[in-house]
Amino acid sequence: MSQPPRLEIRNITRSFGGRRVVNDVSLSVMPGQVTCLLGPSGCGKSTTLRIIAGVEMQDSGSIFVDGQLVCDTVYRVPPEGRSIGLMFQDFALFPHLSVAQNVAFGLHGSRAETEARVTELLDKVGMGSYASAYPHELSGGEQQRVALARALAPRPRIMLMDEPFSGLDDRLRDEIRDQTLDVLKSEGTAVLLVTHEPGEAMRMADEIALMRNGKIVQRGAPYNIYNAPVDRAVAAFFSDINVIRGKVHGALTETAFGQFLAPGVPDGTQVEIVIRPQHLRIDFDRGGKGPLPTASEGTPARGIVERARYMGSESLVEFRMDFDGSFLKAQIPSVFLPNPGTPLWLMIRRDRCFVFPVR
Repeated sequence: MSQPPRLEIRNITRSFGGRRVVNDVSLSVMPGQVTCLLGPSGCGKSTTLRIIAGVEMQDSGSIFVDGQLVCDTVYRVPPEGRSIGLMFQDFALFPHLSVAQNVAFGLHGSRAETEARVTELLDKVGMGSYASAYPHELSGGEQQRVALARALAPRPRIMLMDEPFSGLDDRLRDEIRDQTLDVLKSEGTAVLLVTHEPGEAMRMADEIALMRNGKIVQRGAPYNIYNAPVDRAVAAFFSDINVIRGKVHGALTETAFGQFLAPGVPDGTQVEIVIRPQHLRIDFDRGGKGPLPTASEGTPARGIVERARYMGSESLVEFRMDFDGSFLKAQIPSVFLPNPGTPLWLMIRRDRCFVFPVR
């Protein structure tokens, strides 16, 4: 018999003031898995987390832990009985307790067992030498590590994390994320992480559930969501995009880069062809007049440089296209800063384009 999900929520809804904030949300998380609930502010992520934790009640739907019902609209296990740990932006350490006392808070058992668990976790998060220190003596990154140890101390089966790294500076954030992930994986904890940062979700998640307007619009491995977005908004959430517009005739759309297939799209439908800036290529050799392009490259199209900026690891060049006056951005590795007004020919990776009907 297959193992049930560590956490499963089914058809959760919640409304406030007549507005449905969480709309028929379902997802599952296996032991040792990290799932990121990703989306813009106000899309229902944190409300979903509070419902799972038991501090907010759903209007409908049910929640299961290891296959056992913990909450529906009739039956409800209290928050403290759900074996769920919580981590938030605010580390919420007790200022009057030492690091060791903070981690031990809420633990039950003998003194020896408690001390052993505290020592084990502080060593895991690299804070073993700070056991007698107090929160005000710690940096933000150190407080984050202590908060993680405290949340893990009771051995929760599930960890809910709401933007836990947003208070850290960029220099520390990646280091703390990686260490947190290693510790959670070693404990076998199922993790549901709420974030509005795509980069954080891509870095940490085994699976991403992307929310918009209270609904999960796409769910899958980071690679799959990034490379097979269900609509333009999903593609744009993960990176800057270019949008080429056209109309379908005979399952084809005419663009500056030649015809694009739009199978199954009715004639007359407006479509948007989405391509990321890193998948536009400047054709330095051909200048639009050399050998015919390959099928994957399509037709070269001429654009006039509007501006170019060096971004540190690449250059961003913006073009006004001759074909229709539209603007496209190309991301070029290394330093490339052509003068405004320079004409250049562009090629696109057709296998990296997404065609979406305009709704």
